Amino acid sequence: MEFFQDLIEFVLHVDRHLLELCNTYGTWVYAILFVIIFCETGLVVTPFLPGDSLLFAVGSLAAIGALDLTLSIVLLISAAVLGDTVNYWIGDYVGPKVFHEERSRFLNKEYLIRTHQFYEKHGGKTIVIARFLPIIRTFAPFVAGIGSMTYRRFLLFNVFGGALWVCLFIPAGYFFGSVPFIKNNFSLVIIALVLIPGIPSVVEFIRLQLKRRKARVD
Repeated sequence: MEFFQDLIEFVLHVDRHLLELCNTYGTWVYAILFVIIFCETGLVVTPFLPGDSLLFAVGSLAAIGALDLTLSIVLLISAAVLGDTVNYWIGDYVGPKVFHEERSRFLNKEYLIRTHQFYEKHGGKTIVIARFLPIIRTFAPFVAGIGSMTYRRFLLFNVFGGALWVCLFIPAGYFFGSVPFIKNNFSLVIIALVLIPGIPSVVEFIRLQLKRRKARVD
């Protein structure tokens, strides 16, 4: 429980903590950022790591010169693409067994089912759309690896989605992160970044649950 409390505190004040990391580790902070984004997208057991909020904070710190804007964008696009690639191959290798197990120690099957439903509806575009949906972002490449999507087709969506994701959030932080209102209410902005993108997937999930319940009644 203490771990998740610390994680929430880190996410809500990610700009402050990231600045502390810059001051403490210097250029090594780029390696830390790479690992966080890689793990958030590449390891299906770590969907709780910050993604959107971290990219926005990176942009806001680049605006004050604490980080290099171009280097951050290139490095984190690489981390996002590589993360999804690893996730795809993990799904290809172990996915079918995990997906058909009733319980898994490391994976939330409900998240897998929700992502699979999203994938069935939107097809390959899921890889791009999911970049902007917390949790689904982490599971989409895993489910793609389980399914019949070829790696060549997946890679196309992966590179485009990863570049679009990073090139939207980091510049957004760069241009808006230093605005006084946003700077003074950074925690609220982070909450919005976390919650708002997830609304469509939550609505879709509720709709599917109601549809299932109605089908059972009929």
